[in-house]
Amino acid sequence: MIALKYDENLCKTCPTGDCLVKCQYLDVEKKTAVAEMVKIGQGEDSFVLKECVTCYACEEYCKRGNHPFYLITERREEKGILTSPRAITQQWIHIGEPQGKYRLGDVKERVLSFGFMPEFLQWVKGKLFEDVMPSFIFGQEFFCNVVYIHFANTSIIKERLPKIVDNIRKLGVKEVIFIHDECYAAFTHLAPAYGIEVPFKSVHYFEYLYNRLKELKDSINPLNIRAAYQRPCSSRLSSDQHHFVADIMKLIGVDLVEREYQGENALCCGGIYAMAFGYDLAHDVQKRNIDDMVEHGAQYCVFNCPACQSAIGHKVAKKGITPIHLIHLCRMAIGEMGEQEGG
Repeated sequence: MIALKYDENLCKTCPTGDCLVKCQYLDVEKKTAVAEMVKIGQGEDSFVLKECVTCYACEEYCKRGNHPFYLITERREEKGILTSPRAITQQWIHIGEPQGKYRLGDVKERVLSFGFMPEFLQWVKGKLFEDVMPSFIFGQEFFCNVVYIHFANTSIIKERLPKIVDNIRKLGVKEVIFIHDECYAAFTHLAPAYGIEVPFKSVHYFEYLYNRLKELKDSINPLNIRAAYQRPCSSRLSSDQHHFVADIMKLIGVDLVEREYQGENALCCGGIYAMAFGYDLAHDVQKRNIDDMVEHGAQYCVFNCPACQSAIGHKVAKKGITPIHLIHLCRMAIGEMGEQEGG
């Protein structure tokens, strides 16, 4: 049986209550935080179930690995506390449903996973990826489904993820380089949290890019620009990979600006908020985030997630900041593309 690994005693004895105390959307002190999480664990009602905006951050804040966000999501689904209108939820569930529509490259034991984001089919090319391409997998049959946490649909993930793991296993793959960190997190964070065995090695594309750029160091022309990094919500599930952003920026001559909304204090792009919680919240979060980039002199906004870039890329551009995905920034540094191609 697939079930969340949760220990109520870890919540009861928590010395900080950081999962909720650090939350940027709730105003909660330690005693209340601990009490509310214990209530949620016991299946009782809590204001947290209604007010959580699904930013994933509490998974990172909890240093005990007790999975507060997964627990909140499970309780929401059990109680029918949906985060968006039912029609939107059902539409999203259908979008990610495996339908036998997928694309395979020349699959080897080492493979690139694009989830089912078509952008990656166009972006992943050139010297950065020539040691792996054309070994890739793409489509709903290989899509992690983690996005459904936003919609309080953990049951969909628990139903589909073991099948996705098996689909990859059947290809004889030994190592998967995930180009989207939500999928990386599915196999390295969410799957273990639910006792789902993963028989292949998972590699975040941050680590891959960093190592590949070191191999191509003689081809790097330092960009000498100042950039802000837009951290996506899913990166909260793979915080151990976050240091690679700064490592990569250093390699390619990018000054990563120090600003208020970075690291643990990063703000979501707001895209999911507009759909699930209303435009007021989304616009407030986006304005504070972008104003912070402007205030600290960012020339570029570097994205990890294409959905984040779609949500606020045009808005940062209106402020005179060039939006660009990390892959494009790295390709610029080795002379494979210009600014206009990546923005």
